[in-house]
Amino acid sequence: MSTTNETTARLTNDAVGQVPVRMPSAYITHGGGPCFFMDWDPPHAWDELRAALEAIIPGLPRRPRAIVVVTAHWESPEFAIASGATPELIYDYGGFPPHTYSLTYPAPGDPELAARIGDLLTDAGIAHRLDPDHGWDHGVFIPLKVMEPDADIPIVAVSVRADLDPEAHLELGRALAPLRDDDVLIVASGSSFHHFSNFGSPQAVDFDQWLNDTVVAPEKERWDALVDWESAPYARHAHGREEHLIPLMVAAGAADDLPATTFFRAELMNTAMSCFRFD
Repeated sequence: MSTTNETTARLTNDAVGQVPVRMPSAYITHGGGPCFFMDWDPPHAWDELRAALEAIIPGLPRRPRAIVVVTAHWESPEFAIASGATPELIYDYGGFPPHTYSLTYPAPGDPELAARIGDLLTDAGIAHRLDPDHGWDHGVFIPLKVMEPDADIPIVAVSVRADLDPEAHLELGRALAPLRDDDVLIVASGSSFHHFSNFGSPQAVDFDQWLNDTVVAPEKERWDALVDWESAPYARHAHGREEHLIPLMVAAGAADDLPATTFFRAELMNTAMSCFRFD
């Protein structure tokens, strides 16, 4: 299986007076713990995913003014929005080399954007809370260290809801969609396969193919299929618990009625995985 990287640079039409292209929403596989910042055997195990993540921002219509990250590693009874100006890092992984617990990512938070997200959710009738004290887990700072190593784009993290209801997360994405018109990149951070007992399974290919077929379906068909994701081939084989899949629903909910682009598709830990971009 080979990487498909279609996050090449796209020019806007501002100069000729046309409407600027919206920022996309993206669903990423964020890797395993601090995987990009340690030695592995084989040594290049994460190179393809790193390259795909590094290409996201150069491939955008413009440099985003902010990034909203919906992270699989933060669950809350209602949607929660990290609203602090300088969030701390949460090293929520275990058993890795000591240096990975001193990684830094000093990007600023964006309390004003967090408040706007809260307003959007209020308008949509979605229960939520602002959390000025919550930090950034590795589903936020690890991929962003790869995507934006200069750490100068403001970040707002958003939780998944603890009931992991797929339609609720599609609705969350729909509520967040207006941010795309304000140069905010929406990143849904999880993993397209996340069942530790089944890594290396050949059945991962069947679920990955279902995902790739689903994200290019028309909007209504895509929505219905994602709500009913447990009916996909080997769905529970791929996700014993779906917290890493659920961010995909947010990215899809924020999308227009256009097919997604698969910008990464390869094997990680001998397991088929993909990342998608909705323009």
